[in-house]
Amino acid sequence: MKNEELAYARQVFFILHSSLFICNAQEVINLEKGWSLQSSAGGEVYPATVPSTVMGVLTANGLYGDLLEATNYKKADRAPFDVSWVYSTNFDLKDLAGKSVFLAFDGITYRANVWLNGRLVASKDELFGAFCRWEFDVTQFAQEKNELKVEVFRARSGEPNIGFVDWNPRPLDENMGIFRPVTVRVTDGVRLKNSWVKTDVNTRTLDEAILTVETYLENHSGESVTGTVHGHIGKVQFEREVTLAAGEKQRVAFTEKDVPALRFQNPRLWWSVGMGEPNLYELEMSFTVGEKRKKKTVDSERVKFGIREIETYFTDAGHKGYMLNGKKVLIKGAGWTDDIFLRDTHKTNEHQVKMVRDMGLNTIRFENIWGTDHNIYDLCDRYGILAMVGWSCQWEWEGYLGTPEDDFMSIRTPEDIALVTRYFRDQVLWLRNHPAIIAWYGGSDKLARPELERNYLEILKELDTRPYVGSAKIMTSEVTGPSGMKMYGPYEYVGPNYWWIDTRLGGAYGFNTETGPGAQLPVLESIKKFVPADELWPMGPSWDYHCTTSTTDMNSMRIMNDVIDKKYGGATTLNEYLRKADLAAYESTKSMFEAFRANKPATTGIIQWMLNSAWPSMYWQLYDYYGVPTASYYAVKKANAPHQLVYSYKDRGIYIVNELPTDAAGFTAVVRTFGADSKPILSQELTIASRANSSERIAEIDPGASFVALQLFDRSGAQVAENFYALSETEDVYNWESSEWVHTPMKTYADFGWLNGLERAQLEITPVVKGGKLTLTIENGSDVIAFFTSLKLLTVDGDVAHGAFWGDNYLNILPGQTRVVTCEGVSAAGLTLQIDGWNVGEMRLEL
Repeated sequence: MKNEELAYARQVFFILHSSLFICNAQEVINLEKGWSLQSSAGGEVYPATVPSTVMGVLTANGLYGDLLEATNYKKADRAPFDVSWVYSTNFDLKDLAGKSVFLAFDGITYRANVWLNGRLVASKDELFGAFCRWEFDVTQFAQEKNELKVEVFRARSGEPNIGFVDWNPRPLDENMGIFRPVTVRVTDGVRLKNSWVKTDVNTRTLDEAILTVETYLENHSGESVTGTVHGHIGKVQFEREVTLAAGEKQRVAFTEKDVPALRFQNPRLWWSVGMGEPNLYELEMSFTVGEKRKKKTVDSERVKFGIREIETYFTDAGHKGYMLNGKKVLIKGAGWTDDIFLRDTHKTNEHQVKMVRDMGLNTIRFENIWGTDHNIYDLCDRYGILAMVGWSCQWEWEGYLGTPEDDFMSIRTPEDIALVTRYFRDQVLWLRNHPAIIAWYGGSDKLARPELERNYLEILKELDTRPYVGSAKIMTSEVTGPSGMKMYGPYEYVGPNYWWIDTRLGGAYGFNTETGPGAQLPVLESIKKFVPADELWPMGPSWDYHCTTSTTDMNSMRIMNDVIDKKYGGATTLNEYLRKADLAAYESTKSMFEAFRANKPATTGIIQWMLNSAWPSMYWQLYDYYGVPTASYYAVKKANAPHQLVYSYKDRGIYIVNELPTDAAGFTAVVRTFGADSKPILSQELTIASRANSSERIAEIDPGASFVALQLFDRSGAQVAENFYALSETEDVYNWESSEWVHTPMKTYADFGWLNGLERAQLEITPVVKGGKLTLTIENGSDVIAFFTSLKLLTVDGDVAHGAFWGDNYLNILPGQTRVVTCEGVSAAGLTLQIDGWNVGEMRLEL
């Protein structure tokens, strides 16, 4: 994606043409285009789309253009959102005689008055709650020409709203708006909805699965109706005659006892990335009335689903893990956030999910049931990305929710418990057909109150089969038992050895639901978009302002500055600072994932905090707000190569990690070490075999090595993976007694000042662009290692080219070695290749 396209997407909503689906007597209109928005205080009328927030509409219309730059946000006026705003649109209907009309909202925040043709459908006293879904029978109000008005009011203190926390400032408008789709549905009186396929896989053999299909019918006509519920999944068809009394609601279920064909033989299972293909099926349900030749479809529904089984288990040490289709899966993921004004689009969502898959991650944690529609979950289904879904810790702290806190979530009154119970029920019904979702998290940093947890369990007993997890933190509920999760951080920088040697906090054991090395800086081209030129170097206030909004820590560059000064010998220029900050983040992030992979089965999951950013940020991101990978992105990709050699900072061992679904034999591991002068110390070749889903120590290196180069070759001699480490004679030493939830402070840092004295390496680079793919042949003709060499594609205006996927980056090239690196998605002409190495200097090549 070109930079200008991504920037535009950040300001303008992705718009699908308003769709009209007609199936006999059924009509469904998605009200997406043609809206307007105006403050109830008067003033300009703005064109709008839905889903949207008020701030999303205003920014799409050119207001607040520099709001996210520098420290401008802290000066922004929130007063315009103290009053309500009114969305308006028009739509046409036809042939309404004898039919029922329904108006549905999948999400409004926070309160709303709704009028259709000047008549009040619902008032803000009854229509409130961000995660409630609403459907109104508006038959008596509907006409051929219709005017819809929705007056929205922002959430006030104490109202459980959408869950942004400390990773960005609070949205100016508290995300007030119609943030999920609005639809109008016309039927012949009977409404069919909430169709679902429950799957039960034989996890011992994987050769069969039992499906149960259910749907709900509602008779909104004034008389009894007899008709046929019909469904089919591929060639499997089933039906049943049903009679509904006037006003009756009925659940209709089909089991294998009713339909033997619902016992699927050799089903195409849904697997997460790395385990198999994410196969999907489609269910079509309909309700028809009349004789065969005069049969009429009254209503219908179509849903996609996957056949898979999700289970949890506990290790001997009490840590929870997940199994997919009977096979243990190490969760490797990161924490998602939507854009600060909910402006993510289908296009940007897909680009991000592709990046998740490109990094070798298999999971996204959604701490807030994010998404302005089903799209992000559809993409997880399609690409095989597991989804951990649950509530944000925003509801757990008085400083965010505005109500007193205690040991439980701040949802405490009977009214709030009832509201959040409805939230949960509505979201489970909305999302339960997505095979990617593996669990519902009732809390993040705390537990829900026992009464609320009991409500959750009753809902799941009725509606779903996925596991419920009480908290993402180590906690034990009187209702649901131990969570089996841990949340000890760290959230600030720790050295790469931390993940291997720590056994009490965030180190490589159990399931760490949120952790990472703190500052993960954007590339310079991105930083220049939100840090003014006069603050770039020396660093001005904008750097700290764009860390996190935490009031306790993580709100400045202080710790990263210490790392660069004490570990890498300081920096005298911005480029030097960024290079060293990138190395610090790269090495720690890579080691984090490597340690969790190598320490299986003691480890069950690791969630990097975070995946992305809601606004331009210096912290917690594998790619930045503009969609550009950070150095940590490539660290994660390197660490998660399915078949990889890794170095242990605990015992100087070399481990072969195999996450392939099959055993691997006849492979060759090449282990080489070098001194600080790039002179070889050790070189050995090992013929190895590795079992599927295993980790094994295969070698040990002697102390004194400054560089370690690892290569893995298959039996044909093709390189499968490579890895590289720079080591210090002294190690990072931690002040364990002063550890806290944020991080463990350092007593002393490892000394990498010697890297500043590396001799200059000479690279010869040959680029070839063909068929949207750039191939670089890079030869190191010198006798020194070319260390930590980054690659960028720049557009004619000097920005990073978007949508390109490098096979590898931040390269280490040995003396005399030739590396071939590819970049997919290179479609624009006139790009410039920039090479910036630690001891290479900056080079530019016009493509």
